[in-house]
Amino acid sequence: MSVEFEYWWLLALPLFFTLGWIAARVDIKQLISESTTLPAAYFKGLNFLISDQHHKAVEAFTEAININNDSLELHFALGSLFRRTGETDRAIHLHLNLLEKKELTEPQKNAVKAELAQDYLKAGLFDRAEELFKGLDDTRYRQPALRSLLEIYVREREWSQAIAMATELERLSGVPFRKEIAQYYCELAMNAIIAEENATAKELLSEALEANKTCVRANVLLGDIEAKSGSHNAAISYWKRIEFQQPEFLGLVANKMLKSYAAAGNTGLKDGLAQLEYYLETYQLPSLVTVLYEATLAQEGAEAAAKLARNELIRKPNLKVLDQLLQARAMVNDNQQDIQLMQQTVRNAIGDRAAYHCNQCGFRAKQYHWQCPACNAWESLPSEPSEATVRDIKLINRK
Repeated sequence: MSVEFEYWWLLALPLFFTLGWIAARVDIKQLISESTTLPAAYFKGLNFLISDQHHKAVEAFTEAININNDSLELHFALGSLFRRTGETDRAIHLHLNLLEKKELTEPQKNAVKAELAQDYLKAGLFDRAEELFKGLDDTRYRQPALRSLLEIYVREREWSQAIAMATELERLSGVPFRKEIAQYYCELAMNAIIAEENATAKELLSEALEANKTCVRANVLLGDIEAKSGSHNAAISYWKRIEFQQPEFLGLVANKMLKSYAAAGNTGLKDGLAQLEYYLETYQLPSLVTVLYEATLAQEGAEAAAKLARNELIRKPNLKVLDQLLQARAMVNDNQQDIQLMQQTVRNAIGDRAAYHCNQCGFRAKQYHWQCPACNAWESLPSEPSEATVRDIKLINRK
């Protein structure tokens, strides 16, 4: 039986080869036929796109459409160019005309609606964009539509709907959105805190931690709620949890911890200083040096503050800490003028360069933001501000 099977298989081989050759020839002929029907202006447009001459590309694709008005691909290419060049009104007009005038199949209508929805999104017409994206239940457009809906809800600060979209996207794509979902819960909690609905805020923050156990912001806010209500030991307990989440963020709550330790009475402030000294020794965060220096200066005097700054300088030379050391020395030294002169020189050298730099878009902020104000990425700013480099300063000066 085996020999007979192989015999017939060998006889069939030339037939399969011939059929494959014919099919290939048909495909090649079809490809050549389709390419020759494209107007020359189409290829001119492609060349302009490659060389980033977008306005000339618009002119070329417009010419191509005038020659071949039946090509959806040409319309989509031109619409995309309109969006890129900021001419969203022309993109909207183009795609609306397609929907009204063309005899389109259902898949083609969905494709046009997907493009029109992008036009509305780019133009900031969120209600219209949302309506179209919701209607795109075709499998091919489902995930892109959900991503666009998520963008809309975040920009409109509709956090409950953003949670629903992110959860569905996570299910469909397998891509985790735990960090974002936790931040959406924190935003809802912030609204509840402003409305003085602390019980609701605590529930929402628990949801945030359920979504993402390393969500530092949730414990920061839980501590804030307790501190505001006078439960300082509970507040300190929440803030201490940050060490086991992301200890590099301890600098964000250092001042708050000291205030709550002080408010707790007895040896509270002393315990607070000891706690921050432990964090500094363990994690060596620059922001903790500043908090400890100012607290030591206020509570124990210039000598103790100078000793703290000097020890930190020995461990890690830093102009900002040198400035603090000179400040403390000027308070206890008779030769204050010389020290103050040195301090002023150091301050001029430092300037005002410390900032948080978004690792997604490079946005420079003087204070920490959980969401970058420029690119809207979550937790994209580092936990500690950094000194601007010479290149950064040149770029800032140019602006």
